Amino acid sequence: VQLQAFGGGLVRAGDSLRLSCQVSGRAFSRSVMAWFRQAPGQEREFVAGIRWNGDATLYRDSVKGRFTISRDSAENTVYLQMNNLKPEDTAVYYCAADLAARFITRTVCAYTQWGQGTQVTVSS
Repeated sequence: VQLQAFGGGLVRAGDSLRLSCQVSGRAFSRSVMAWFRQAPGQEREFVAGIRWNGDATLYRDSVKGRFTISRDSAENTVYLQMNNLKPEDTAVYYCAADLAARFITRTVCAYTQWGQGTQVTVSS
């Protein structure tokens, strides 16, 4: 399984961005897909996760109501729609896969497959 993340950029506070994560190789029907982010000097943190069949999602509190994770099974792609971006959302965003998982976890080490990261910078 290989993951490639796209869609980062430089935006102003209040703007929107949509990140995409293209998944190639075997797409395990029970995998959990997630987005993490890491700001300079900070630990990598969970942002949002979705079961591959889309029946459950999970968000960190600070992005609830602003970010939406979704997936297109036909295209093997996971999206993160980010609205009303804030300067504190500035980070490198990574997509990740927890293969053959039944439940969404926020734990970084549970995810064994990672994309290369895409930079999101939000100016005030």
